[in-house]
Amino acid sequence: MGLVAGVLAVALTAPAPIAPEYVALGDSYASGAGAGSYVDGSCRRSSNAYPALRGAAFPSFRFVACSGATTKSLRTQFRALTPNTTLVTITIGGNDLGFVDVLTTCTLNGDAACSKRVAAAVDFIGSQLPARLDATYATIKEAAPHAQLVVVGYPRLFTPDDDCRTLSVVKRAALNEAADRLSDQVAQAAARAGARYVDVREAFADHGVCASDPWINALVSPTKDSYHPNRAGQAAYFRALTATQA
Repeated sequence: MGLVAGVLAVALTAPAPIAPEYVALGDSYASGAGAGSYVDGSCRRSSNAYPALRGAAFPSFRFVACSGATTKSLRTQFRALTPNTTLVTITIGGNDLGFVDVLTTCTLNGDAACSKRVAAAVDFIGSQLPARLDATYATIKEAAPHAQLVVVGYPRLFTPDDDCRTLSVVKRAALNEAADRLSDQVAQAAARAGARYVDVREAFADHGVCASDPWINALVSPTKDSYHPNRAGQAAYFRALTATQA
């Protein structure tokens, strides 16, 4: 076999390179609830969400994040993963500890009730969430073995010393502390999985619910969009994501 024929034979038998394929998993913070311009009402998927902004650069993009998702309800989303997937992003864990119930309790009740409910959530974060996150990331790795896994975290809801009247100082401090505990556990689980973690707390530090330039909604209608990043918040997520992407 001549040199040219040999080169052609190798070229014809070598596997084709995998085209970039991005799959976006997660809950309402990943789907873009609160950011408007919804392309899927039931899951609150927004064209302003950080996965939609990131997905514009990929020839293959599967946006399956869904409002209300927990680590235990991702089975349907996992079906989007394939051995050809090259990038996976996920924001998950907030609903496992009862995000909606925590905010509802703190909105409708006093400081003591709020602090008690937040304490229960913090206990869950330390005792049960790590194993759930480990299992979630392991499943992703198994289904998409060639993909880079990027775990995107949560912001604190409130900017300190913002004179917010939405919730008391005690409630805001408790909720921010819980957000920090959640972020720390998610970051540690991402490290155990060999994933890249994107911490958005500093990016949102001056843009909480009651800040002069809020990136997180206050109590709004529909209520399911409350305490979620708005369009500017999702743009901040996108900047944080791409700033740490290779």
